[in-house]
Amino acid sequence: MKYFHLVWSALMRRRTRTILTMASVLAAFLLFGLLDSVRTAFADAGKTVVGVDRLVTVSKLSFTVQLPLSLQARIAQVPGVSEVGYASWFGGVYQDPKNFFPNFAVSDNYFNVITEMKLPPDQLQAFRDTRTGAVVGADLARRFGWKVGQQIPLNATIWPQKDGSNAWTFDLVGIFHVDDPKLKNEEDQLLFHWKYFDEARQFGNGMVGWYNVKIADPAQADRIAHAIDAISANSDHETKTETENAFNAGFVSQFANIGLIVTAIMAAVFFTLILLTGNTMAQAVRERIPELAVLKTIGFSNRSVLLLVLAESVLLVLIGGVAGMLLAALVVGGVKAKVGAAFPIADVDHRIWLSGIALMIVIGLVVGVLPALRGMRLKIVDALAGR
Repeated sequence: MKYFHLVWSALMRRRTRTILTMASVLAAFLLFGLLDSVRTAFADAGKTVVGVDRLVTVSKLSFTVQLPLSLQARIAQVPGVSEVGYASWFGGVYQDPKNFFPNFAVSDNYFNVITEMKLPPDQLQAFRDTRTGAVVGADLARRFGWKVGQQIPLNATIWPQKDGSNAWTFDLVGIFHVDDPKLKNEEDQLLFHWKYFDEARQFGNGMVGWYNVKIADPAQADRIAHAIDAISANSDHETKTETENAFNAGFVSQFANIGLIVTAIMAAVFFTLILLTGNTMAQAVRERIPELAVLKTIGFSNRSVLLLVLAESVLLVLIGGVAGMLLAALVVGGVKAKVGAAFPIADVDHRIWLSGIALMIVIGLVVGVLPALRGMRLKIVDALAGR
């Protein structure tokens, strides 16, 4: 810290250039914070089921492999299980493929398990009594201007009816709300009767996509999960019971390798950042060759000059990087409040911060090492003479 004022003065010598470079570093580490929070969420998903009161049971082979309906009764008999619902992905679209939203066929007791979805009692009863009944989230209803009592046509992309038609029509009997702001994204889906779906579909009858399991004691979650999976051990429909976060992560990973995508993007971003910042540092040192020569003249050693330039480089990256990480933490907080558990995303915690700080220091040293070596090796006479 003895020579911090020298480092800071050198950094601010060309204030506009420095600010623009810091903005580039900020953008890079903002992206790093956002993407690494997603990668961390996917990496952590499913590592433990301890402390949760709701589990999801899916096929051990793949989310796309269905499970027999007969498992519901056997799962319900596991000690500690309060209630078992089930659902199947439908994948229908409304009017146009661009109007995509999640839609599922669900069991009659689904709302007993997924308790954050609130339906008025009369609408809940109407849903249970209406064979072709469907309910939608409040956000989805507002999006399309739907009202209770109207019919909603969906075009199936996976499940045709027995007559070969892809056109399914549902009677809107209820609109549910979610009070928790962090789970508001759940209002963007449509749910309808699994029994109607199973009776009308062309194939896959008697099979469900997954089971939602409500348990009495979250402390027993791990034991219950193992007990559920033991039911189907060594059968042709082995299961994997996991948390809802792990289930959502697995669902998204069906479409892409999140870890590989994040790594590739960040490699490209940081490679570009190294080139940009390295050019800035090289130009800054080139402009200050006479000043560095003066420092050597008044007694600064080669090692001191080397460290001053490296400190300037690292400080440049640290300031922009820390600002970017702080902004990422704010953005992640806002995103989590919007999407809740639908898309796995972790807080910008100490692990991401440690990785980020380490990257800042490494990048600062990499981009500063060549200019620093040049400053260390310069000869006083040649530098003062402008050679």
